[in-house]
Parts: sequence; structure tokens; C-alpha cells
Amino acid sequence: MRLLLVEDNVADARLVIEALRECAVPTLVTVVSDGLQALSYLRREGQYTSVALPDLLLLDLNLPKMDGREVLVKIKSDQALNHIPVIVFTSSEADHEILLAYRHGASCYLIKPHKLESYFSLLQECITFWGTRARLPVR
Repeated sequence: MRLLLVEDNVADARLVIEALRECAVPTLVTVVSDGLQALSYLRREGQYTSVALPDLLLLDLNLPKMDGREVLVKIKSDQALNHIPVIVFTSSEADHEILLAYRHGASCYLIKPHKLESYFSLLQECITFWGTRARLPVR
């Protein structure tokens, strides 16, 4: 599975990569650190002209240059991208954030656990679900 991780926190990005090394579903993770890079990657612009679209997007909300909320809206309003499932993976537990994410087309909203074991387990379960149970569009 190809996963695009949109995360500006280097430590969190490292944790996601480490967690998915032990996942039952082989996952190729690409990391971008801000919302503008995410859109450039998805639109295959600039340095990303030859990349393959990801099967799944893991999106933090609090990003520099363009926040994750705006990235989500832009992805879901783009015919070429709106089929990609977007999992919001953030520290915000605010009800209004959760509601807004789903209203804008998020496929899932996950809150980053504080305990390392729970963090790894949540990510592995999520990717295993999307990689084995869910049917993703064939391109």
C-alpha cells in the first residue's frame, strides 16, 4: 500500500514509519511536511511529477503553510483526487474539529494516543483495515 503522510512533526513522522514497519500490510510511506507540499505531491507538480498517487492519505490538521483542514477541502473538491481516502490523524479531540473533518469528506478521524504502544497499535490496525478489509479504487 502507498501511504502519503502529511506531518510536520519529525518525531511523529518517525513514529508512524516505525509503527508501520511492523504492520501486516506492507506499506510504502512518503512524508511531506506541509499542506502545500501535500497538494503538489498529489497534483504531481514540481519535484513530484513522476510519483504514483497514494492509496491512502494520513493527514495532520496543524500544518504550516496550509493547514490540514484546507488540504482536506481541496482534495475532496478535486475530481482527480477525491477518491483517495483521507484519514485525519491529529492530537485534537475537539468535537467541532471532528465534525468539520467528516463534513469535508474525511474517511476517518483518529486521535494520536499518548502511549507509544497504543500509538503503534492504532496505526497498525488502521492500515491493516484499509489494506485488507476496505476496497480501494483501482486506478
